[in-house]
Amino acid sequence: MIIDRPGELRIGRVEAVEPGPGEALVRVAWSGICGSDREVFTGGRPDAFVRYPVIPGHEWSGTVLAVGPGVTGDYVGHHVVGEGFRGCQSCDACRRGENNLCGAGYEETGFTLPGAWSGHLVLPARLLHVLPPEADLRAAAVLEPAACVGEACLRLGGVSGERVAVVGGGSLGLLGTQLLAATGPAELVVVEPRTGREEIAESCGATTVLTPLEAVRRCGRFDAVLETAGTPGTAHLATRLARRGGRVALTGVPPESDSLPTARLVSAQLTVHTVFGAPSRAWSHVVRLFTAGVLDPGRIITHEFALPDAAEALETLEEPGPHVGKILLNPHR
Repeated sequence: MIIDRPGELRIGRVEAVEPGPGEALVRVAWSGICGSDREVFTGGRPDAFVRYPVIPGHEWSGTVLAVGPGVTGDYVGHHVVGEGFRGCQSCDACRRGENNLCGAGYEETGFTLPGAWSGHLVLPARLLHVLPPEADLRAAAVLEPAACVGEACLRLGGVSGERVAVVGGGSLGLLGTQLLAATGPAELVVVEPRTGREEIAESCGATTVLTPLEAVRRCGRFDAVLETAGTPGTAHLATRLARRGGRVALTGVPPESDSLPTARLVSAQLTVHTVFGAPSRAWSHVVRLFTAGVLDPGRIITHEFALPDAAEALETLEEPGPHVGKILLNPHR
């Protein structure tokens, strides 16, 4: 599937190419859809973070078919997932381990480079993470958003017995809930305005699900707060929920008009982290948890479509209500 320009999605024939030096050819098993893919389709993604025409697909899983010169043949036949950011590996940011902030410029699979809404994908082998033979590739396709929120959880540094809140009960929020539940919090509250999300949130580890209005009554209660919604006011709510001296991680990207009052940030001495995508360390973290059975991304999958039905899948993503979670595309159905 190719998006030539905003609003124009078409089926195109793309032949699998031989991997070049340092590259691997992967047969895509599943590819996910998220809000950023919808932004690429509608034209809502900032110009600096997309290059048309583009094959979308930054969330995926698959099997290595071939490798290029300089890559060990041990990769061939293995189930894999892969990082999206194509860091230069030599700038200051990359050397600090922040390859998501590469100083050489933004390049990412599915946005500026061909993605996984296709039968095959070629990418640098250094970006691959090998999964066990028994790994569920359907669930593994959701490891990319898990890695993004995983970085936020690593920054929060959860401690057993703490009170923790997650603002947003969408895909990122539910994945974050699973990751935070693994740290052993005494209380893990998910804040979500939509009714009907209680059961899935609790299955991911939430002890309580509150509406934003209900959550306001608990302002100043939580040691750590993860914000994943990216809607107007959610960052402000997250900082209000944190206790004095607490920690907050913001992952959602709200409209430019959104604002965050700074007076309480200072007077309450809050530590606020912001996260853009997933660096390599976050990928390693969530792949380990997935392999160990601690993280189950498949829990949040609600819809599957054949790749030619990507337009219908994008429409489904826009539907309100609690029944729409993570949507996957199958390129070989």
